[in-house]
Amino acid sequence: MIKTGAQIVMECLIEQGVDTVFGYPGGTVIDLYDALYEYSDRLDHVISAHEQGAAHAADGYARSTGKPGVVFATSGPGATNLVTGLATAYMDSVPVVAITGNVNINNLGTDAFQEIDIYGVTFPITKYSFIVKDQKDIADTIRRAFYIAQEGRPGPVLVDILKNAQAGKTEFEPKVPREIMPKNNRLKVDDIEEATSMINESKKPVIFAGGGVIASNASEALVRFADRIGAPVSLSMMGLGGCPADYPYFTGMLGMHGTKVSSNAVTNCDLLIVAGARMSERVTGNAKTFATHAKILHIDVDPAEINKVIPSTKSVTGDLKTVLGILEKKVEQKTDETWRNQILEWKKEYPPVAENIGEIPPYRLIKAVEKRMDEDTVIVTDVGQHQIWTAQYYSIKKPRTFISSGGLGTMGFGMGAAIGAQKGNPGKKVVLFTGDGSFQMNCNEFVTAVMQKMNILVVVVNNGVLGMVRQWQKLMYNRHYSQTTLERKIDYVKFAEAFGGRGFNVNTMEELETALDEAMQTEGPVILNANIDMDVNVLPMVPPGNKYNQQIFKIEV
Repeated sequence: MIKTGAQIVMECLIEQGVDTVFGYPGGTVIDLYDALYEYSDRLDHVISAHEQGAAHAADGYARSTGKPGVVFATSGPGATNLVTGLATAYMDSVPVVAITGNVNINNLGTDAFQEIDIYGVTFPITKYSFIVKDQKDIADTIRRAFYIAQEGRPGPVLVDILKNAQAGKTEFEPKVPREIMPKNNRLKVDDIEEATSMINESKKPVIFAGGGVIASNASEALVRFADRIGAPVSLSMMGLGGCPADYPYFTGMLGMHGTKVSSNAVTNCDLLIVAGARMSERVTGNAKTFATHAKILHIDVDPAEINKVIPSTKSVTGDLKTVLGILEKKVEQKTDETWRNQILEWKKEYPPVAENIGEIPPYRLIKAVEKRMDEDTVIVTDVGQHQIWTAQYYSIKKPRTFISSGGLGTMGFGMGAAIGAQKGNPGKKVVLFTGDGSFQMNCNEFVTAVMQKMNILVVVVNNGVLGMVRQWQKLMYNRHYSQTTLERKIDYVKFAEAFGGRGFNVNTMEELETALDEAMQTEGPVILNANIDMDVNVLPMVPPGNKYNQQIFKIEV
């Protein structure tokens, strides 16, 4: 059948199982949007307030569903506005396909209006980038893009399509999408055998798991494996939900803002099994001092992560779910409960740290929200103190129900991501925990949530400062609070109402409880502004460069 390049894009999206596209129209994607008009009965489109918000929405959609998120943007500023969103997805291994338009081939390289080399711009922050100059290449390129975005370690892919290719006509032949199989081409029998021996010899194993558990859908396999080898489980922030928070031997996060229990477990273990985690400096602290008394077994689908930060005693390269399933069957069932009983004792001895400062202490705020939600609620955060408090205090029990920017640490991520998560999970409640600094970066996307009639609860943890930077200034920069006190006189109730939503402002726990009850009965998006003390800290904390087990449990006000 003969179709335009733009129509072929739509056909390929439908072919790949796409149901939703996020984006913003413009001059070089008019053909795409014209085709989208024709296919509106099969493809939904969410128009954002800004292309960055659309990129984060595609990201949130992907993280919460496991399916690729798709975003459209025009050339020039439209395309460059996607950059932060693509970098965010790249750092956290999220499958996003970005489709941008560009100028006609005759104008390419002439500095034409809104021309930008988005292929070159995004090459370092995508898993792969394409530029399509001829309509005959569109179908195969779109198909390759979706395969690359999902295969092995997921990531974002950019497809830049010239305007002439979108308008030109060519033959289109439908194809069944290439099946995404677990990537195990580097998985070796010898590696499995050596890993099995290490685990069988271990008396005090610990599993530290990251976002790879979520990406490979290995959560159930992880818990079975942990029970098989008698190991406690610690998670990175990207791995939250990979092991249920109420699992008896879950020790919490590890690293800069991790728990004392996780620190003790890794300090005293004889084998640390790193499963689908990239071992960033926020986890390891001073890498030279990390887990020096333990053998390290690193399991990852990406060989580039092996020995990148921490030298491993042995490694297994392969799909995490596959590897854990094989090891579970091969290793011996451990029956000695001494090590796990020690973990339970530490959990009693070192409960989570929380400062009870101000009328609304953050941990009480988070727990007040949690008690009103079910386990399927999707929790989204922006970046800052509120992000870590949420990761520490909210009991995440299921995979893909905690959405946060980890590697890039993108302030302004949350509102777009919450919209994407809600679009991908229309039957679930979505809660965004954000800070006043983060929310103000992309608060314009609240209008998108209103237009889409989404039941998103936005909890602004408002301390009037850039809290995490201020905490570092307090601890390491002689309390030089340079440009971290915001002093913005924003009325969030009026803001929410002006955008067509509902708003609440609370200053006490009693007001919070009442507002939450009312918010839960409100249709459409709600902003709940909770005013907290500016000097509440995220604790424990390991200052940069210190050992991961040199935790600070108090910072003097």
